[in-house]
Amino acid sequence: MCGRFTLLTDLSVVVESFHIQAVDVEYKKGNNISPGQQLSAIIHDDKNRLVCFRWGLIPSWAKDPSVGNKMFNARAETIAEKPSFREAFKRRRCLIVADGFYEWQKIDRINKPLRFSLKSGGPFGLAGLYETWISPEKKPVDTCTIITTEPNDLLRPIHDRMPVIVRKELEDFWIDPSSHSSRDLLSILKPYPAEDMQVSEIKNFG
Repeated sequence: MCGRFTLLTDLSVVVESFHIQAVDVEYKKGNNISPGQQLSAIIHDDKNRLVCFRWGLIPSWAKDPSVGNKMFNARAETIAEKPSFREAFKRRRCLIVADGFYEWQKIDRINKPLRFSLKSGGPFGLAGLYETWISPEKKPVDTCTIITTEPNDLLRPIHDRMPVIVRKELEDFWIDPSSHSSRDLLSILKPYPAEDMQVSEIKNFG
């Protein structure tokens, strides 16, 4: 799973890295972004746009918004068929901007936080899906989920899942709503190469 991540990169670096042409969000950094909070994501309509979503996807047909509390992750193996995600997978894909994510290693009954990041130190895009839910008051609520896959060799000793980090050369294809090939899209949702990642122990988490 992916339940906590970081975004400490300056906006100017994010804009350049993802070729963002419109910033439609009050950009905020965070060292402990968690489900239910607002996060920065990239979508593509006529341009690459930086927007804000609440983390925890509420399907458009949901009657109760509390369903989003449990839908902050989506499994890559089932998103093409699962009713909660399959329509978003077809046409509402995004990149959640991050520069690290956390997992916990249990040692002697103590959970030790570990931060995983790229060796380059730069930001990366986590594969995501988004939806707009209309509240009873007719107000739109934009939400998203992060897709997970099996772990790479770096993560495997710690956890049986990891978030999908989209390779740089595949980012545009992933967020392009005109990309319709399920086979090609699913092929993106693979573990990121362990040799390009690093892990560090966090002394003071919070």
